[in-house]
Amino acid sequence: MIAADPAVVDRLATVRVLKNVPRAELEWLAAHGRFESFKAGTIMRPHDLPIPGLSLMLKGTISIHVERAGVKRRVMEWHEGDLTGALPYSRMTVPPGNTVVHEDAELFTVDREHFRELTVACPEFTAICVHTMLDRARHFTSTSQQDEKMVSLGKFSAGLAHELNNPASAATRSAKRLAEQMDEAEDAARTLAGITLNERQLAVLDEVRAMCHVLPPAFLDSPLDRADRVDAIAEWLEDHGGDIDQATPLAETAVTVESLEKLASVMSGECLEDSLRWLSACCAVRQASNELQESTRRISELVASVKGFTYMGRATVPEPVNVGRGLKDTARIVASKARDKNVTLKLEVDPDMPPARAFGSELNQIWINLIENALDAVPYGGEITVRAAREFDFIVVRVIDNGHGIPADIRDRIFDPFFTTKPVGEGTGMGLDIVRRLVFQQSGEIDVTSEPGRTEFRVALPVAGATTGQYPVPAAPSTSTEG
Repeated sequence: MIAADPAVVDRLATVRVLKNVPRAELEWLAAHGRFESFKAGTIMRPHDLPIPGLSLMLKGTISIHVERAGVKRRVMEWHEGDLTGALPYSRMTVPPGNTVVHEDAELFTVDREHFRELTVACPEFTAICVHTMLDRARHFTSTSQQDEKMVSLGKFSAGLAHELNNPASAATRSAKRLAEQMDEAEDAARTLAGITLNERQLAVLDEVRAMCHVLPPAFLDSPLDRADRVDAIAEWLEDHGGDIDQATPLAETAVTVESLEKLASVMSGECLEDSLRWLSACCAVRQASNELQESTRRISELVASVKGFTYMGRATVPEPVNVGRGLKDTARIVASKARDKNVTLKLEVDPDMPPARAFGSELNQIWINLIENALDAVPYGGEITVRAAREFDFIVVRVIDNGHGIPADIRDRIFDPFFTTKPVGEGTGMGLDIVRRLVFQQSGEIDVTSEPGRTEFRVALPVAGATTGQYPVPAAPSTSTEG
């Protein structure tokens, strides 16, 4: 056995984290460790180099900085008396970010090569290492979940702003046009009121005006058919002394050349011109009103989707959740990103699917992460299919994309914390790790199969009220690799 320097043992005995460690274990540590010193402002452990071992902080302050969503964040800090670095039983081999020295630091480091012997010779210290590792994991998970929620919120907000902008802009335009057309309709009505119309003229005028409230038949709703209608009505107006600018609002309704001919058969001259002006204004008002109603309906639907997506006003306890509704809300939120890439996003939800028992807001965080990842993976013009159905006592959701696939050599690592294939600054490396944790919190399971041209993430969630616990059969593992 290597002899320990008594001075080193005495110094280790003063370290806060070692205060209850037996002296025999301190002697072992002293015999197998080494001192390290680092100046303030330096990078002590680069993120791309293996961690040499565990380190006891003898003095100074260090912290680890992790890049998340393009921003470097200080996620953990160590001071004099703390235990840091790689620990026995930990799977971490490289730090998730650069470890920076803030105050001149001195450390006592035990290299990895001694870990197996350490767990036998130092059971008390090993227990301290395990507790430290668990505390550190909880801390990293808490901060990473918060960061991932903020990233998801950013994506959610961007998508929502994009989706709201179109109907909001349309509503503004329609409201402005409605005000203008109301003025025109009032002026035309005053002019028309000065003309004495007989009962026959009034009856035909009212009959044509009623057509302003009706949209053209669906089979005439193509752009080509609408253009033909505008041209036909414009030609008729020109032949009868009307204003060809009135053709468009009239053509957007069920008004036809035949109905205008009927009107011309009972009146002519200024009487016909004033009647046409009033009819055109009525049609324009009705059209602007319909467009405003449609725009506000879309805004109302988006607000309902937001409420459903975030589960505003719901208790934060597991409850029966309509998975299909959550998927539809999520699809509506990410629709703008899908359109930007010309991606076809298909939902195939079993209408008879029972609810799952879960946390609704957390489920939607799962869906938006998986669908956003699929959108990032597919090429321009790609396709994503989201299927949901009951399989035994579980609701199974499959997110399938036709992207390039996940290479076989990294497939087992995609759920690891901080692992990402995206360029620096574009991914936190926590998305799928958070997804996995959230699925587990719902008492569910998640797996993935992938080959070039097809990747499928499969999430299974327990049916609300199910007691038998029969599991669906997972998808067969892929044996393909990307060439």
